Amino acid sequence: MTILAIQQKFDKPIPVVFGNAEYNTERQLLITIDQIIRQSGLEKIAMAHFLDAARVNKMIALFGTGKSTGLTEKESTRAKDDAVLALRASILRKRLKLSLRKFALALSHSDLYKWFCRINRFTTPKVPGKSHLGNLENMLPVAVIKQLEMQLLRSAADESSQVLYEPADFSQCYMDSTCIMANIHFPVDWLLLRDSTRTMMKAVRRIRKLGLKNRMPFEPNEYISKMNKLCMQMTFARRKKDSKRSRKAIFRKMKKLVKKVAKHAMKHFELLDNNWETVDVSRPQAEQILKQISNVMEKLAGIVRCAHERIIGQRRVANKDKLLSIYEEDVHVIVRHKSGAEVEFGNTLLLTEQDDGLIVDWKLFRDQAPADSRLLQNSHQRITEKLDIDIKLIAGDRGFDSKVNQIYFEKEKIFNAVAPRNPKQLQQRLEEERFRQGQKRRSQTEARISILSHCFCGNPMRQKGFEHREIHMGLSVLSHNLWVIARMKLAQQDQLKQVA
Repeated sequence: MTILAIQQKFDKPIPVVFGNAEYNTERQLLITIDQIIRQSGLEKIAMAHFLDAARVNKMIALFGTGKSTGLTEKESTRAKDDAVLALRASILRKRLKLSLRKFALALSHSDLYKWFCRINRFTTPKVPGKSHLGNLENMLPVAVIKQLEMQLLRSAADESSQVLYEPADFSQCYMDSTCIMANIHFPVDWLLLRDSTRTMMKAVRRIRKLGLKNRMPFEPNEYISKMNKLCMQMTFARRKKDSKRSRKAIFRKMKKLVKKVAKHAMKHFELLDNNWETVDVSRPQAEQILKQISNVMEKLAGIVRCAHERIIGQRRVANKDKLLSIYEEDVHVIVRHKSGAEVEFGNTLLLTEQDDGLIVDWKLFRDQAPADSRLLQNSHQRITEKLDIDIKLIAGDRGFDSKVNQIYFEKEKIFNAVAPRNPKQLQQRLEEERFRQGQKRRSQTEARISILSHCFCGNPMRQKGFEHREIHMGLSVLSHNLWVIARMKLAQQDQLKQVA
């Protein structure tokens, strides 16, 4: 077992403010969260990961040079400080639900936030900027975040732990699923052509600014303007008398324009790829511009084909063949049949909580998620492996009900509080007191999903790419659980004071 030495820093005291109840409530909450982080040992897990990453990076950098690849004391201290800052800043930012830019500003203004993030030094504090904070957050992979969650939940359930005065009960679980929407506009076919034109012409404009030019009849902005005019014509074509014919004619003009744009983009792509050394740009910067063009070119044929099928051919396109965004690949059509959200575009999230509102299991699906009934058993197995406990009751809506799950409940000796699909069977089961209580408590899981999505992670999530969305979902769940446990601890303290 590796023992990590943690050197405590000499910080300024937290300022006390009189007459402001909101500040004092937030101050007490953050002090309690700080105690929970230290008592549960979350910082040690983050430190171990950052130290391993620092060793690997140094070995790669010094490979073949013959120099020592061991970390110096200064490098080790820097890695530990980065780990503490990454963990605490991520938890605090998700708790405040601020963008990186606004959080960096709030962190520089508030001595309370600087104290929580362990950068409130007596000397001039060094407050990181938004880019550094974002890089630190993304250095925490999902596997490490899952490990942090498991350690926190085990500490909350441990009677000998000081995290809670009375350990949390994990014997009853409540499940539900939702859609976490991606940050994309409504996937209209001809708007994807507009996005493609704009992205390629912006890349061409960057290349031409470097001095690499190929003959073009118009400047890049002119092509963007032409496509925007066609989009406006397409919007208002629905109101015309012969709308179908008008829309087809406008779409054909769009196809011609986007083909010209693609040709100009590829000419400039070749110019930059072959002559990047002659201009003031590094190869990674050139790769970024080239990737901007290549990503669109790979998807352009599929975009045109789908739009042609629906606008010209008047034929439906299967969900598996649809392209919803040129920027987000792992996004799916999720049919919810809910008021105001008949269809959503994003990724399915499975959430399982216990009686006090702690999220004990979650999974964000990259691919199209299976039916809810096929998710129940895997979630139960993950919880038992993570917490090493026996679950006595599982509740969920009718989507989780199936014959296979009913047999599974009997085999595992778990009380089945899942709402049956059969109305007659549901009416019979509502006569059971324990079933009614489970269903009544299960309805609160929808509120838990709303708290998580609106107060922590955001819905839609602003992060780009499924990997980043999954990381930030894990950080949101971790921050949420710390917030819930801190409130539980404060409530238990008040009860003990009343008893005393």
